Amino acid sequence: MSADPSPHPVPYGTESAESSGAWRRAAVLFLVVLGTAVVQPTLMVAVPFLVLATTAGIRGGTAFFATLLAMIVVVAGPRDATWFMERAWALTVGGAFVAVTALRPDWRLTTRALSAVVGATAFTGLFLALRSGGWETVDWAMSDQLQGAYATWIDIMTVARQGEAVSPALASALYRTVEMQIAVFPALAALEAMAALGVAWWLYLRVFRGHDAGLAPVGRFRFNDHLVWVMVAALLLVVTRSGDAVTRLGANLAVFMGALYALRGVGVVVFVSGGLSLMGYALFTIGFLFAAPVVIGFTVLFGIADTWLDLRARVGSVAN
Repeated sequence: MSADPSPHPVPYGTESAESSGAWRRAAVLFLVVLGTAVVQPTLMVAVPFLVLATTAGIRGGTAFFATLLAMIVVVAGPRDATWFMERAWALTVGGAFVAVTALRPDWRLTTRALSAVVGATAFTGLFLALRSGGWETVDWAMSDQLQGAYATWIDIMTVARQGEAVSPALASALYRTVEMQIAVFPALAALEAMAALGVAWWLYLRVFRGHDAGLAPVGRFRFNDHLVWVMVAALLLVVTRSGDAVTRLGANLAVFMGALYALRGVGVVVFVSGGLSLMGYALFTIGFLFAAPVVIGFTVLFGIADTWLDLRARVGSVAN
């Protein structure tokens, strides 16, 4: 197993000299934010962006209007319990990211974002554990929110079908999906936060630094190889079934690490193929739509294999 590539210092703000197409990578990351959203997506980008903006100061009209828009996003919405919980989580993640960036500016964006999310999750978990009924309150609030979203989707589909009721099979499949989301919402929140930090970092560099060098190509995506043991431990927690709480913890860790390894596997495929063409992206999208479990399974396997075999280094040495 190779070590985390982060020891090779790259000054923050210059993670990638290849700024071409950076906005497309930011757009894809925002799609990930939307796809994993359990917290308001624009909020998860706006709060870290605002925290980063405080470290730079407002310079120029573009920075002023971007900051003002982010502030509007943050303060908007009814002041219920969920409003405060979402902003507390986003602020914790954003603050942790800025702290990690200040302390370790040589770390890659992936390492800094992952460290920030892990730190924010640990702090939030400790806070809820020390607060009587804290976790139960958050769990209930997220369950209520996701079930409300399910009801909204059913209503939208009913209207789209001109008042015809949604088929029981489709409604049941959607409800099972919501139940799974409720069970693993901590993992989804962590994945959403990581993707949102990437978007916020790109936006911050674009607005305050005037360049697009904040996001490296997906072919370079990797993280500390030793995190594979977290994946192993997660699977053991799920398989041993030592209780609902332990099993749920294992499932959340498995979902979070599985998503990271899936993205790493995509990075391997893109690197080995020299970059996917438009037809390649189309075929990948079609395959994902019709056989998502198979595609995800293969990308996870590629990601884990890269941990042990360093496939990209091997391909690079052969090419040389």
